[in-house]
Amino acid sequence: MKVAIAQLVTSVNKEENLQKAKEYVSKAKTAGADFVLFPEMYMAFVKPSTGTQPVDVAEPLDGPFVQGLAAAAREHQIYVLCGMYETVPGDEKRAYNTTVFLDRNGNLKHRYRKTHLYDAFSVKESDTIVPGSEPYQVIETEFGTIGMMVCYEVRFPEISRQLALQGADFLFIPAGWFVGAMKEEHWEILVRARAIENTTFICAANQVGNVYTGRSMIVDPMGVIVASAGEEETLIVADIDPARVTRVREKLPSVVHRRPEFYKNA
Repeated sequence: MKVAIAQLVTSVNKEENLQKAKEYVSKAKTAGADFVLFPEMYMAFVKPSTGTQPVDVAEPLDGPFVQGLAAAAREHQIYVLCGMYETVPGDEKRAYNTTVFLDRNGNLKHRYRKTHLYDAFSVKESDTIVPGSEPYQVIETEFGTIGMMVCYEVRFPEISRQLALQGADFLFIPAGWFVGAMKEEHWEILVRARAIENTTFICAANQVGNVYTGRSMIVDPMGVIVASAGEEETLIVADIDPARVTRVREKLPSVVHRRPEFYKNA
Protein backbone atom coordinates (compact mmCIF):
# COMPACT_ATOMS: atom_id res chain seq x y z
CA MET A 1 0.00 0.00 0.00
CA LYS A 2 1.42 3.37 -1.01
CA VAL A 3 0.01 6.73 0.13
CA ALA A 4 0.73 10.16 -1.35
CA ILE A 5 0.06 13.47 0.41
CA ALA A 6 -0.30 16.61 -1.70
CA GLN A 7 0.81 19.53 0.47
CA LEU A 8 -0.39 22.52 -1.53
CA VAL A 9 -1.02 26.25 -1.48
CA THR A 10 -4.70 26.95 -2.07
CA SER A 11 -5.86 29.98 -4.05
CA VAL A 12 -9.15 31.89 -4.01
CA ASN A 13 -9.91 30.42 -7.45
CA LYS A 14 -11.46 26.98 -7.07
CA GLU A 15 -11.13 26.18 -10.78
CA GLU A 16 -7.36 26.72 -10.54
CA ASN A 17 -7.27 24.55 -7.42
CA LEU A 18 -9.16 21.77 -9.16
CA GLN A 19 -6.74 21.84 -12.08
CA LYS A 20 -3.76 21.64 -9.72
CA ALA A 21 -5.42 18.78 -7.86
CA LYS A 22 -5.77 16.86 -11.13
CA GLU A 23 -2.08 17.40 -11.82
CA TYR A 24 -1.17 16.04 -8.39
CA VAL A 25 -3.46 13.05 -8.79
CA SER A 26 -1.48 12.23 -11.92
CA LYS A 27 1.83 12.75 -10.09
CA ALA A 28 0.69 10.50 -7.26
CA LYS A 29 -0.27 7.74 -9.69
CA THR A 30 3.06 8.06 -11.49
CA ALA A 31 4.75 7.61 -8.10
CA GLY A 32 2.81 4.37 -7.66
CA ALA A 33 0.41 5.60 -5.00
CA ASP A 34 -2.86 3.84 -4.21
CA PHE A 35 -4.24 6.87 -2.31
CA VAL A 36 -3.70 10.60 -2.65
CA LEU A 37 -4.74 12.85 0.23
CA PHE A 38 -5.32 16.60 -0.19
CA PRO A 39 -5.69 19.12 2.66
CA GLU A 40 -8.78 20.38 4.42
CA MET A 41 -10.71 23.17 2.62
CA TYR A 42 -8.52 22.68 -0.45
CA MET A 43 -11.39 23.77 -2.73
CA ALA A 44 -10.67 27.48 -2.11
CA PHE A 45 -8.81 29.84 0.18
CA VAL A 46 -11.47 32.03 1.74
CA LYS A 47 -10.23 35.54 2.54
CA PRO A 48 -12.53 37.35 4.99
CA SER A 49 -10.86 40.66 4.07
CA THR A 50 -12.44 40.43 0.61
CA GLY A 51 -15.88 39.62 1.98
CA THR A 52 -15.80 36.07 0.59
CA GLN A 53 -17.25 33.39 2.84
CA PRO A 54 -17.31 29.58 2.54
CA VAL A 55 -20.96 29.71 1.47
CA ASP A 56 -19.96 31.80 -1.56
CA VAL A 57 -17.78 29.02 -3.00
CA ALA A 58 -19.64 25.96 -1.63
CA GLU A 59 -21.02 23.32 -3.98
CA PRO A 60 -23.18 20.21 -3.61
CA LEU A 61 -21.44 16.84 -3.67
CA ASP A 62 -22.46 16.37 -7.30
CA GLY A 63 -21.06 19.77 -8.28
CA PRO A 64 -18.17 20.45 -10.67
CA PHE A 65 -15.41 20.33 -8.04
CA VAL A 66 -16.19 16.81 -6.82
CA GLN A 67 -17.03 15.65 -10.32
CA GLY A 68 -13.64 16.90 -11.52
CA LEU A 69 -11.87 14.99 -8.76
CA ALA A 70 -13.96 11.91 -9.56
CA ALA A 71 -12.91 12.04 -13.19
CA ALA A 72 -9.24 12.19 -12.15
CA ALA A 73 -9.68 9.29 -9.72
CA ARG A 74 -11.35 7.24 -12.45
CA GLU A 75 -8.75 8.11 -15.09
CA HIS A 76 -5.81 7.19 -12.86
CA GLN A 77 -7.51 4.41 -10.88
CA ILE A 78 -6.52 5.87 -7.50
CA TYR A 79 -8.36 6.70 -4.28
CA VAL A 80 -8.72 10.47 -3.77
CA LEU A 81 -9.53 12.31 -0.52
CA CYS A 82 -10.00 16.07 -0.55
CA GLY A 83 -11.41 18.86 1.59
CA MET A 84 -14.13 21.13 0.20
CA TYR A 85 -16.97 23.46 1.17
CA GLU A 86 -20.32 21.71 0.78
CA THR A 87 -23.62 23.53 0.31
CA VAL A 88 -26.06 23.34 3.24
CA PRO A 89 -29.61 23.28 1.84
CA GLY A 90 -31.60 26.20 3.21
CA ASP A 91 -28.63 27.97 4.84
CA GLU A 92 -27.51 31.12 3.04
CA LYS A 93 -24.78 32.05 5.53
CA ARG A 94 -22.85 28.86 6.24
CA ALA A 95 -21.48 25.74 4.56
CA TYR A 96 -20.23 22.32 5.64
CA ASN A 97 -16.49 21.70 5.96
CA THR A 98 -16.52 18.37 4.13
CA THR A 99 -13.93 15.79 3.09
CA VAL A 100 -14.85 13.52 0.19
CA PHE A 101 -13.42 10.02 -0.25
CA LEU A 102 -13.57 8.81 -3.85
CA ASP A 103 -12.76 5.27 -4.91
CA ARG A 104 -10.67 4.18 -7.88
CA ASN A 105 -13.70 4.43 -10.17
CA GLY A 106 -14.59 7.93 -9.05
CA ASN A 107 -17.52 6.85 -6.89
CA LEU A 108 -18.19 8.79 -3.71
CA LYS A 109 -17.31 6.14 -1.14
CA HIS A 110 -17.78 8.40 1.89
CA ARG A 111 -18.10 12.03 2.87
CA TYR A 112 -17.22 13.35 6.28
CA ARG A 113 -18.49 16.68 7.61
CA LYS A 114 -16.22 18.13 10.28
CA THR A 115 -17.92 17.85 13.68
CA HIS A 116 -15.58 19.83 15.97
CA LEU A 117 -15.19 23.38 14.68
CA TYR A 118 -12.14 25.56 15.23
CA ASP A 119 -13.40 28.14 17.69
CA ALA A 120 -9.98 28.73 19.25
CA PHE A 121 -6.92 30.98 19.00
CA SER A 122 -9.11 33.98 18.08
CA VAL A 123 -10.74 32.11 15.17
CA LYS A 124 -14.46 31.22 15.13
CA GLU A 125 -15.13 28.67 12.42
CA SER A 126 -18.70 28.19 13.63
CA ASP A 127 -19.62 31.65 12.29
CA THR A 128 -19.36 30.32 8.73
CA ILE A 129 -19.48 26.51 9.03
CA VAL A 130 -22.26 24.13 10.07
CA PRO A 131 -20.90 21.26 12.18
CA GLY A 132 -21.48 17.71 11.04
CA SER A 133 -23.84 15.64 13.15
CA GLU A 134 -23.48 12.08 11.91
CA PRO A 135 -21.77 9.24 13.82
CA TYR A 136 -18.13 8.49 13.00
CA GLN A 137 -17.79 5.78 10.41
CA VAL A 138 -14.88 3.73 9.07
CA ILE A 139 -14.40 2.87 5.41
CA GLU A 140 -13.43 -0.58 4.18
CA THR A 141 -10.90 -0.89 1.35
CA GLU A 142 -8.90 -3.76 -0.07
CA PHE A 143 -5.91 -2.47 1.92
CA GLY A 144 -7.63 -2.25 5.29
CA THR A 145 -9.99 -0.11 7.33
CA ILE A 146 -9.72 3.68 7.21
CA GLY A 147 -11.05 6.38 9.51
CA MET A 148 -11.22 10.12 8.82
CA MET A 149 -11.05 13.18 11.03
CA VAL A 150 -10.19 16.80 10.22
CA CYS A 151 -7.56 19.25 11.51
CA TYR A 152 -8.65 20.66 14.91
CA GLU A 153 -10.21 17.27 15.68
CA VAL A 154 -6.74 15.82 16.28
CA ARG A 155 -6.97 17.62 19.64
CA PHE A 156 -9.87 15.34 20.63
CA PRO A 157 -8.58 11.82 21.37
CA GLU A 158 -12.14 10.55 21.70
CA ILE A 159 -12.61 10.74 17.93
CA SER A 160 -9.60 8.68 16.89
CA ARG A 161 -10.33 6.19 19.67
CA GLN A 162 -13.88 5.67 18.40
CA LEU A 163 -12.52 5.02 14.92
CA ALA A 164 -9.89 2.64 16.27
CA LEU A 165 -12.56 0.73 18.20
CA GLN A 166 -14.45 0.35 14.92
CA GLY A 167 -11.36 -1.33 13.49
CA ALA A 168 -9.49 1.53 11.79
CA ASP A 169 -5.92 0.58 10.86
CA PHE A 170 -5.24 3.92 9.14
CA LEU A 171 -6.42 7.43 10.01
CA PHE A 172 -6.46 10.08 7.28
CA ILE A 173 -6.42 13.68 8.54
CA PRO A 174 -6.75 16.57 6.06
CA ALA A 175 -5.91 19.88 7.73
CA GLY A 176 -5.55 23.62 7.39
CA TRP A 177 -3.36 24.08 10.50
CA PHE A 178 -2.84 27.75 11.26
CA VAL A 179 0.54 29.32 11.94
CA GLY A 180 1.14 30.68 15.42
CA ALA A 181 3.14 30.28 18.61
CA MET A 182 3.66 26.59 19.46
CA LYS A 183 1.36 25.52 16.59
CA GLU A 184 3.90 23.44 14.65
CA GLU A 185 4.93 21.70 17.87
CA HIS A 186 1.31 20.95 18.73
CA TRP A 187 0.69 19.59 15.24
CA GLU A 188 3.52 17.06 15.34
CA ILE A 189 2.97 16.04 18.96
CA LEU A 190 -0.77 15.51 18.52
CA VAL A 191 -0.50 13.57 15.26
CA ARG A 192 2.14 11.28 16.71
CA ALA A 193 0.20 10.85 19.95
CA ARG A 194 -2.96 9.78 18.12
CA ALA A 195 -0.91 7.22 16.17
CA ILE A 196 0.77 5.81 19.29
CA GLU A 197 -2.29 5.59 21.52
CA ASN A 198 -4.39 3.87 18.84
CA THR A 199 -1.55 1.89 17.23
CA THR A 200 -2.60 3.11 13.78
CA PHE A 201 -0.91 4.70 10.82
CA ILE A 202 -1.79 8.36 10.41
CA CYS A 203 -1.59 10.27 7.13
CA ALA A 204 -1.94 13.99 7.86
CA ALA A 205 -2.13 16.42 4.92
CA ASN A 206 -1.81 20.11 5.73
CA GLN A 207 -2.16 23.21 3.61
CA VAL A 208 0.93 25.36 3.17
CA GLY A 209 1.35 29.06 2.41
CA ASN A 210 -1.22 31.75 3.16
CA VAL A 211 -1.83 31.27 6.92
CA TYR A 212 -0.90 27.57 7.16
CA THR A 213 2.13 25.73 8.50
CA GLY A 214 2.72 22.80 6.15
CA ARG A 215 4.59 19.98 7.89
CA SER A 216 2.39 17.22 6.43
CA MET A 217 3.45 13.78 7.63
CA ILE A 218 2.87 10.05 7.63
CA VAL A 219 3.35 8.38 11.01
CA ASP A 220 3.48 4.68 11.81
CA PRO A 221 1.75 2.91 14.75
CA MET A 222 4.83 3.34 16.95
CA GLY A 223 4.86 7.09 16.33
CA VAL A 224 7.73 7.01 13.85
CA ILE A 225 7.53 9.70 11.16
CA VAL A 226 8.08 7.74 7.94
CA ALA A 227 7.59 10.70 5.57
CA SER A 228 7.27 14.44 6.13
CA ALA A 229 7.18 17.77 4.34
CA GLY A 230 8.51 21.21 5.17
CA GLU A 231 7.14 24.65 4.32
CA GLU A 232 6.83 24.34 0.53
CA GLU A 233 4.41 22.74 -1.91
CA THR A 234 5.33 19.12 -2.43
CA LEU A 235 4.12 15.57 -2.89
CA ILE A 236 5.31 13.11 -0.27
CA VAL A 237 4.89 9.38 -0.82
CA ALA A 238 5.41 6.48 1.54
CA ASP A 239 5.06 2.71 1.43
CA ILE A 240 2.82 1.50 4.22
CA ASP A 241 2.93 -2.11 5.36
CA PRO A 242 -0.51 -2.98 6.81
CA ALA A 243 1.10 -5.90 8.66
CA ARG A 244 3.06 -3.34 10.68
CA VAL A 245 -0.20 -2.56 12.52
CA THR A 246 -0.58 -6.19 13.59
CA ARG A 247 3.04 -6.46 14.69
CA VAL A 248 2.87 -3.28 16.77
CA ARG A 249 -0.41 -4.33 18.40
CA GLU A 250 1.15 -7.64 19.40
CA LYS A 251 3.92 -5.74 21.22
CA LEU A 252 1.69 -2.96 22.49
CA PRO A 253 -1.92 -4.12 23.00
CA SER A 254 -2.98 -0.90 24.70
CA VAL A 255 -6.33 -0.66 22.92
CA VAL A 256 -7.20 -4.20 24.01
CA HIS A 257 -6.15 -3.33 27.57
CA ARG A 258 -8.79 -0.62 27.89
CA ARG A 259 -11.03 -0.75 30.99
CA PRO A 260 -14.16 1.01 29.71
CA GLU A 261 -16.01 0.37 32.97
CA PHE A 262 -13.82 3.10 34.48
CA TYR A 263 -14.40 5.65 31.69
CA LYS A 264 -18.16 6.19 31.93
CA ASN A 265 -17.82 9.85 32.85
CA ALA A 266 -15.11 10.60 30.29
